[in-house]
Amino acid sequence: MTTYQEYKAKIAELENLAESARKNEVTQAKEKVFAIMREYGLTVADLGGVAKVKTSKPRAPVPTKYRDDATGETWTGRGRAPKWLEGKNKDDYLIK
Repeated sequence: MTTYQEYKAKIAELENLAESARKNEVTQAKEKVFAIMREYGLTVADLGGVAKVKTSKPRAPVPTKYRDDATGETWTGRGRAPKWLEGKNKDDYLIK
C-alpha cells in the first residue's frame, strides 16, 4: 500500500518533470518564432504586440446640491447622506 508521503514525493517529482518539459517547449517555440521573424524580416513592432492603454478622462467635480446654512456643510446628493441631514427634509436644504 502506498503512503501519503510516497504520493507527495511522486507529485513533487512529476511537478519537476512537468516544469522541465514546459521550459523545453517554450524554448523551442521561441526558436521557431525567431526563425520565422528572421525569415520574413519582422520585428516585435510588426507583430502588433504593443498593448493599448485605456485612457480615461478625469471626472469633473459634482456640483453641491445641499447646504446647511447654519454650519456651512454641503453635500452633493451622491453617496450616503451626511449626519447633519439625518431625520430632516432634504428639500429644506436644497440649493436654489
